[in-house]
Amino acid sequence: MQPSADSLHLGNYAGALVQWIDMQKNHDAVYCVVDLHAITVPQDPKQLAANTRRTAAQYIASGIDPEVSTLFVQSHVPAHSELAWILNTLTGFGEASRMTQFKDKSQKQGSDNATVGLFTYPILQAADILLYDSAVVPVGEDQRQHIELTRDIAERFNQRFGKTLSVPEVRILEAAAKIYDLQSPGAKMSKSGDSPAGIIWLMDEPSVIAKKVKSAVTDTDSEIRFDSEGKPGVSNLLTLLSLATEQSVESWQDQLAGGGYGALKTQTADALVALLEPIRVRTHELLSDVAELDRILGAGAAKASVIAEATLARVHDAVGFIKPLR
Repeated sequence: MQPSADSLHLGNYAGALVQWIDMQKNHDAVYCVVDLHAITVPQDPKQLAANTRRTAAQYIASGIDPEVSTLFVQSHVPAHSELAWILNTLTGFGEASRMTQFKDKSQKQGSDNATVGLFTYPILQAADILLYDSAVVPVGEDQRQHIELTRDIAERFNQRFGKTLSVPEVRILEAAAKIYDLQSPGAKMSKSGDSPAGIIWLMDEPSVIAKKVKSAVTDTDSEIRFDSEGKPGVSNLLTLLSLATEQSVESWQDQLAGGGYGALKTQTADALVALLEPIRVRTHELLSDVAELDRILGAGAAKASVIAEATLARVHDAVGFIKPLR
């Protein structure tokens, strides 16, 4: 995830972190805070540094274990930038132009404001993946096109220079709970949401979470029933309650039948506070000792660099770069 805000939100947690945490059990997992990607749009330098630490701390507080997985900051491993440049020379202008996310973002920003870095973002992403001989890349459906580009680039490199890079498989994450804006339940919860009251941040105080949930948009009916089309606000609250308690939506429908929306909102607020408050507290603990957090991230970067530098050395040999004298 990009360190582009001072807190992750509940959609980040439900859509990715929950599954990443589970994947640690059965995979040799590599997780990265992608600060190089973040600067494809303007960032305040001090805020970027703070957000990078806060994002990493929230990974750990949520359950990413740096003793089990490899967790690091992207810019701490220079091989990412170096491999990205080499892969740029193998990527066609036309195929980069066809990346849907670039087209969407450049249209929003205007072509004069879209940077070359934004254009080549998917090639840096390919380097992020290929450096680690990745077997499987777990992503949401919106990233499928980028992983297919990664596979195409790796296969092209291997055809031209011999078998050098591992070609990863794409694994589309199982349908995670879709979390919607509390004030606009037809829109996904996003850091760019129209109203701050619609977004639950992992770093929100308990009283703030309770206030946001209790002011969530519902409808003029009073029946607690999951119906994403007819009752999007109520359905969103049921989804949040299910996520926070690991009980099914159907179970909560039965338990809250006849209780009214007040009961639903109270249960949801209490459950979310119980889920997120330990994450918030642990994040603040990690941020209170910056030296220790930086040590953890440095150790992760050292682990990542061993793998990345070995891959980069193979790439250098393949393309004909000579080794420097030491």
